[in-house]
Amino acid sequence: MQGGSVISKAADRSADVKAHLDGRVELVNPESLHASALYNEDLAPVPVGKRNWTTYNYAALWIGMCASIPAYMLASGLIASGMNWWQAILTISLGNVIVLIPILLNSHPGTKYGIPFPVFARASYGTIGSNLPALMRAVVACGWFGIQAWIGGQALDTFFSAVIPGWHTMLGGPVADHTPTEWISFGLFWLANIYIIFCGMDLLKKVEGVAAPFVLVMTLALFGWAVTEAHGFGYLMTEKSKFNTLAEFLPVFIPSVTAMIGYWATLSLNMPDFTRFGRSQKEQIIGQVVALPTTMTLFAAMGVIITSAAVVIYPHMKMSELWDPVKLIGQFDQPFVIAIAMFTVFVATLSVNIAANVVSPANDFANAFPKVISFRIGGLITGIAGILMQPWRLVADPSGYIFTWLLGYSGGLGSIAGVMIADYWLVNKKQLVLKDLYLTEGEYRFANGWNWRAVVATLAGCALAWVGLVVPALKPLYDYAWFVGFFVSSIVYVVLVKIAPAKKA
Repeated sequence: MQGGSVISKAADRSADVKAHLDGRVELVNPESLHASALYNEDLAPVPVGKRNWTTYNYAALWIGMCASIPAYMLASGLIASGMNWWQAILTISLGNVIVLIPILLNSHPGTKYGIPFPVFARASYGTIGSNLPALMRAVVACGWFGIQAWIGGQALDTFFSAVIPGWHTMLGGPVADHTPTEWISFGLFWLANIYIIFCGMDLLKKVEGVAAPFVLVMTLALFGWAVTEAHGFGYLMTEKSKFNTLAEFLPVFIPSVTAMIGYWATLSLNMPDFTRFGRSQKEQIIGQVVALPTTMTLFAAMGVIITSAAVVIYPHMKMSELWDPVKLIGQFDQPFVIAIAMFTVFVATLSVNIAANVVSPANDFANAFPKVISFRIGGLITGIAGILMQPWRLVADPSGYIFTWLLGYSGGLGSIAGVMIADYWLVNKKQLVLKDLYLTEGEYRFANGWNWRAVVATLAGCALAWVGLVVPALKPLYDYAWFVGFFVSSIVYVVLVKIAPAKKA
């Protein structure tokens, strides 16, 4: 065994596992696991030789995911709640700096062992119990997939209307409050997502690498146009906050920060789905630290300034329409400009949707039935579930999706993150028995495939994070939903492991 990382005595004794000088661990004989019910090619550890994602790939991944319509519109809900522009940007920035911590902590095992999120979850929840966090994460991703797919469909619809005269009326009147052409555009965008998933992760890496700089350049062009046309930044930049004292500001600020954490709470769990392809810990850490908080802050700030300038340029439009770049660009007179802008929105939404909302649930569904569901079939299930969740209703109210959708599920995902991070960093000290993650009778079988300690800790975190919904006196706990879920579940889990340690194989 070469130096670098000592994995565990059990793993050291296995001829199927070796560690490299850079600390990465490899399963060198995966053929020995083919008969296991917990194994398939999509969930298998990535061989060290195929871990080829660089710092640029991770930076491009985050730039691509941050450069999205929901991120652009985040500040709108905060300003509507009474914040001025710099308070909204500060809230978004702070939330993203905080969520970067669990993202990096959960990224480490992906790069070290080459495993995806649901396989990593087996170490703390058990080989069967891992389906609890995986499917909780998958349900949220399906909702986000639907939201992004609807936004992408709206961009396509605007694109077609710019290049095809009479596009909106060519198939008749509205069906379920939307024109047939809107539904067709939604379907085409949906199919584009499924196509890339069926082509695999290599195509996704290429799409992200191209989309990130393209979208950023085009957004800067829109920014420059808006400021030039308005002869300045507009009135939003001079609007005062509605809060006169800190006591008035905090009841809005605290749940808003929690909601910003909730925005990436999903990725804070499943980053191993991407870092399993990383060439080194250093590269994935630098790529994420450089790209995530800076891009989110920059993109939200550009959203505020462009909207502020648009108020001057298009005074006849409603404020809710001005915050939507698809509707804003639809006001342009030049079909070519509209087409280019909508193609940019299409590329941006496609890249973020696949990376943030399809890769993880595809692996999560595959984890539930490894011998039946592949990564591709899991992606198809995600797409169908996203439609069934009726995303056109979820995006109808920006403030609703910030303070209900994001804030609500952040408590559940924070509880899962607390258990997984405590188990990996505090209980197991970063040492996992790689081969046993794929064995039904291995070290992570616990009690019939379930680690009850992780389940109890998760339920405790969720209960305290959500109790404020039904007990008004405990509403502050709900305002801190992610923090409450994270710290309660991690503390309960460590205590349970101490007083009732698991009997491992």
